[in-house]
Amino acid sequence: MKLADQAIRAGYRINSFETLGSTNDEAMARAHRGDRGKLWIVASRQTGGRGRQGRSWTSPPGNVYASLLLIDPVPQVLAPQLGLLAGVALMDALSLFVATDQPIAIKWPNDIVHASAKLAGILVEGARCRDGSFACVLGFGINRQSHPSDLPYAATDLFSVSAERPSVDDVVSALSLSLDQALTLWDRGRGFLHIRSRWLERALPAGTRMSVASKSHKLDGLFETIDDQGRLVLQTSDGQKTVDAGDVFLMDQPVPKIG
Repeated sequence: MKLADQAIRAGYRINSFETLGSTNDEAMARAHRGDRGKLWIVASRQTGGRGRQGRSWTSPPGNVYASLLLIDPVPQVLAPQLGLLAGVALMDALSLFVATDQPIAIKWPNDIVHASAKLAGILVEGARCRDGSFACVLGFGINRQSHPSDLPYAATDLFSVSAERPSVDDVVSALSLSLDQALTLWDRGRGFLHIRSRWLERALPAGTRMSVASKSHKLDGLFETIDDQGRLVLQTSDGQKTVDAGDVFLMDQPVPKIG
């Protein structure tokens, strides 16, 4: 498995596995054992892949499962910014393999979609280690060769939407480079407004109809923007609403019951 030369020069390392339960779990375990971060964990297959809120995620061979461990990347209060940063980096990496005229975009909070179908997802997790350091794991699941067909929403894969068939190495190398560039621009939170601007440039267009579902409620509206804390801003029939967390479904897709 290869990393981009720039990432190697910047001190990133990579550990590759045929099979893991979860690349995020392995990265976090390394943190608790004292790893100092800038470590990529990549697996050809996951037996316990997870999405948001602990939901299982099918992880067959041929797709990309990669997690980056960072130690003390920023004060913990600013850690949610890393989700937006990861979205920008993933979008930049995947754009290398999808024609520029194709409708690829970021969907808040953690997906890359192609023509409303999920192409990739992000899972950001953090934990305080025994030595007091803060470990943050940026996990990426990319449908490269195949995609699930039993989801309550549409999904797709790179082989279906790209004229070329990039290898797993190609995708991981591109992602390592784009993520290093995004982290440099972000500058431990000092450049968050630049990241927010780039996120909005790559997001679904303003006015996209979407529904946000949680265990307690469902909110329908039009995507407006994200605020300076990275929260979703919707225009609803009751006025502007700000959303901290939830599962977002485009309105041309069925919205399943959450919980």
